[in-house]
Amino acid sequence: MITHPAYAVDPWCLRECELDLDVLAQSESLFTLSNGHIGWRGNLDEGEPHGLPGTYLNGVFEFRPLPYAEAGYGNPESGQTIINVTNGKVMRLLVDGEPLDLRYGRLHNHERLLDFRAGVLSRTAQWTAPSGRTVKIRSTRLVSLTQRAIAAISYEVEAVDAEIQVVLQSELVANEQLPQCEGDPRVAAALDSVLQPEEDNVLGNRLRLVHRTARSGLRVAVAADHLVAGPHGTTTSVESSPDVSRLTVTSLLRPGESLLVRKTVAHGWSGVRSLPAVHDQVDAALAGAAEIGWEGLLAEQRQYLDEFWARADVVVEGDAEIQQAVRFALFHVLQAGARAEGRAIPAKGLTGSGYDGHSFWDTEMYVLPMLTYTAPHTVGAALRWRHSTLPAALERAGQLGMAGAAFPWRTINGEECSAYWPASTAAFHINADIADAVQRYTSATGDLVFEREVGLELLVHTARLWRSLGHHDRRGMFHLDGVTGPDEYSALADDNIFTNVMAQQNLRAAAEAAARHPDLAASLGVDDEETTAWRDAADRIALPFNEELGVHEQSRGFTGHQVWDFAGTAQDRYPLLLHFPYFDLYRKQVVKQADLVLAMQRRGDAFTAEQKARNFAYYEALTVRDSSLSASSQAVLAAETGQLRLAYDYLGEAAMMDLADLEHNTQDGMHIASLAGTWIALVAGFGGMRHDADALTFAPRLPAQLSRLVFAVQFQQRSVQVDITHQEAVYTLLEGTELKFHHHGTPLTATKDTPGRGQIPEASPGPEPSQPWGRSPARRSWVTDRGDAAVATPAAAGPGGGDT
Repeated sequence: MITHPAYAVDPWCLRECELDLDVLAQSESLFTLSNGHIGWRGNLDEGEPHGLPGTYLNGVFEFRPLPYAEAGYGNPESGQTIINVTNGKVMRLLVDGEPLDLRYGRLHNHERLLDFRAGVLSRTAQWTAPSGRTVKIRSTRLVSLTQRAIAAISYEVEAVDAEIQVVLQSELVANEQLPQCEGDPRVAAALDSVLQPEEDNVLGNRLRLVHRTARSGLRVAVAADHLVAGPHGTTTSVESSPDVSRLTVTSLLRPGESLLVRKTVAHGWSGVRSLPAVHDQVDAALAGAAEIGWEGLLAEQRQYLDEFWARADVVVEGDAEIQQAVRFALFHVLQAGARAEGRAIPAKGLTGSGYDGHSFWDTEMYVLPMLTYTAPHTVGAALRWRHSTLPAALERAGQLGMAGAAFPWRTINGEECSAYWPASTAAFHINADIADAVQRYTSATGDLVFEREVGLELLVHTARLWRSLGHHDRRGMFHLDGVTGPDEYSALADDNIFTNVMAQQNLRAAAEAAARHPDLAASLGVDDEETTAWRDAADRIALPFNEELGVHEQSRGFTGHQVWDFAGTAQDRYPLLLHFPYFDLYRKQVVKQADLVLAMQRRGDAFTAEQKARNFAYYEALTVRDSSLSASSQAVLAAETGQLRLAYDYLGEAAMMDLADLEHNTQDGMHIASLAGTWIALVAGFGGMRHDADALTFAPRLPAQLSRLVFAVQFQQRSVQVDITHQEAVYTLLEGTELKFHHHGTPLTATKDTPGRGQIPEASPGPEPSQPWGRSPARRSWVTDRGDAAVATPAAAGPGGGDT
């Protein structure tokens, strides 16, 4: 996408300079506006043409049956699929009776611009109808980050060369027809006409539709109000039916005259409130928005984002494409969680229906770490959602015959909805991932209210699962058998190291939290015997190691498996999951995504520097990166082990995952965790930032291709800016009291008057690791033959070169 000639590289926006219908669906994902509660895909204002229509409300879904060839105890009975709710974006335009459809007539110019600082999507176009009449279109839309239920559009049409009659139809449309996609498990199931009408109403310039889902029983209300400004003689009318509510504006425009319609749309839903209560809710939201008007909404949006960028911006010098990409990533990850408030952050955010709108473990492992240090208020809200699903997790653990809580692998409402248990139910590491996010957030913010109300209970019940799931052998070692780690090409393994080291941390954190809050712990039934058992299991947990190879095993016996035939696997057979049976994948040495490498990133204290280098080299040769989650973790470990050139290439892959559509599925929505991974690759990779034992450490080093990296992090009521060049790092305290930290192992202090400074030692890497045949990351190089464009060229290592 970004290397497409229609897209310009700009540090503070995503600009599309011409319309290409071949990548329309992908652009709709990239231009999505969201606030974590509402998601508006970047569909064209006129509704058609479109790739994938999309208006989403976080948590609104429909149940669907899960087919099984044979019944099995403990299998989830129902799947959950996010639904396309009532679309309030539609502004259909007719010029002298001909609909503005960019597939017809003549399109002179067309530009869309997503402004990361203003938080709006703007659009300009000039189009000549088949009749020969020309109009200019100007539109701006926003999804409010301050008024949770509100989105708005300003749409203006101007006559250019002749007097014209324009008819503008502003609509609310329910049960839109969606494209059918089959054959890829990452694509959502399409459900037709899931919204059952309950109310349609029009009054003045106001529209309202209320629907309810048949099986999940969720009531959805959408209402719109309008301000119309046009020449004398402009008229309006309204009409409504169960699935379409419409305001029609008719105007006669002379050359230079324009018609302007500003549309405010309110959204609400509930599984418990009555129809009158829900429609009153959206009417009240419209009233609140009307109080400040369009200009007020724009001003609030800008202020919200000014405050965010002041504490979260990242500056990259030396690669303008990465600079744009990291701000794009920060903007979209913020959108995914800003006003979620009691709801999950799905894998696609609210940018598309991919993965059925489910939330996975990557929220806690990738998204929340970034937000913890940039927008911590969103993290507390996300973890409170996890806590709200605790009753379902406790019930699930009981169903599986275990103590504690078993959180779902994929879900919308908190119940497990994956039909394939080896890669879902057996992936118990989700428990430890949640505990890790709880521990990080509490340490970084000092939010003791959260720890007492939410954190302790999550830590206790996740720890109880590990003690129930594992066992001590005759030598006293503690094992977790039959589990699935992050690598989905291995399943039902014994002592997966990622699972084990994260469970170890979970057990210790629960014991420590119980000691800090003995009264609450006692109310949960925790006693000294239980915390002692947790600590004993953590101290004796097994970490398989192959002495002959000198590397840790991803799981016990993994290094003894046959190595996958990479040389005999054609590049068009990737991703492997779509072309080979899981049975074959599970019994070979092939890694879908960072697993042991992720363990070394998250639990670096459990490995020596030498072990990290040897492990990284060994697993690089096995990892095919069939997951968008992998590149950022590999970037971090490459940087830590001194492989800065390789880390830079992996940074490029993470950063361009959606902007370049590297997985060829951006049309279904963006990869929110990979977007967060861009920040992780820069801050944890080249910034070398780690958060251990309630303190920050840094070990920064830049690749030759970058000359400077600047980022800010929020930590324990402090804001610190880190400014890195090849020679030194400067740590400036922007807010709060003095900060003590380590720089390459040396203790430093930053105060408001005196920054901390540290020289950057030279890296001493070994030989650059190799990747499977044809799976090396694309080699990044920055050129200027396309006006500041970055290109990716095949890596020199490996006969297959780059694979993107």
